[in-house]
Amino acid sequence: MDSYIDLHVHSSCSDGTFTPEELVCYAQKKGLRAFALTDHDTVAGIQRAVDAAAGTELTVIPGVELSSDYKSRDIHILGLGIDRDSRKFSDYLESFREARGKRNRLMIQKLQEHGVRITEEDMDRVFPECVWTRAHFARFLKDRGFASSMEDAFRRYVGDEAPCFVPKEQPAPEEAVKLILDCGGHPVLAHPLLYRLSSRELELLVRQLCSCGLQGLEAIYSANRFSDESAMKHLARRFGLCVTGGSDFHGSNKPEIDLGCGKGNLKIPFSLWEELQNRRS
Repeated sequence: MDSYIDLHVHSSCSDGTFTPEELVCYAQKKGLRAFALTDHDTVAGIQRAVDAAAGTELTVIPGVELSSDYKSRDIHILGLGIDRDSRKFSDYLESFREARGKRNRLMIQKLQEHGVRITEEDMDRVFPECVWTRAHFARFLKDRGFASSMEDAFRRYVGDEAPCFVPKEQPAPEEAVKLILDCGGHPVLAHPLLYRLSSRELELLVRQLCSCGLQGLEAIYSANRFSDESAMKHLARRFGLCVTGGSDFHGSNKPEIDLGCGKGNLKIPFSLWEELQNRRS
């Protein structure tokens, strides 16, 4: 019988609520054979997770989730099995962190202009040593009483159409794919149906990314409904891509999604990771 894994997991080093060490304990409790730590634009938690799993039967797969811009849409590329010590990769993440820091400062300024009592120092005290995302701002707004929930915070303040939103400076998805390949990883298009592209537009995106080395498609995903999974598996087969899967676990920031099983029926066999490892660009 196949054992199960999760190839899309976030820790408190980005916008999850479990520390890397807590993720290891929880993955063991859930009976997983492996999980990929794929924090947003950072690899800060990987060594901590690897150290916590040392001497156990659990494998921590080093990963990352890179943000990119495609026709004004935020497209995410997972890098699985990356060399987190790559100098080129470290330099890229540092430049991205600088751009993200600039964006966060602008967002704080806009929040202040809309009557929110918030400073960089406040955010750093509440969310130390992690890459801030809009989820962190939403949690701050909820916890400080400026919003009734994180959803309300997105709607009123930091969502795409909200007054305090600041777009990110992001590379093209082709650049993200190439960077992952250059550091020995396997590039995978994350949650393809979340981008709300038409079938034709999604096919064009996949074709474009395949031409520069895309290796996998996240066809098994927590938000899939009805025939979504079979449709995405079919798309992967058409382009010769490996099928991958992940819960996109964020802890209490996405309470409806659990590690390893998503909304209850997610199953990602270990064999999918083996097939991806055998893939050559």
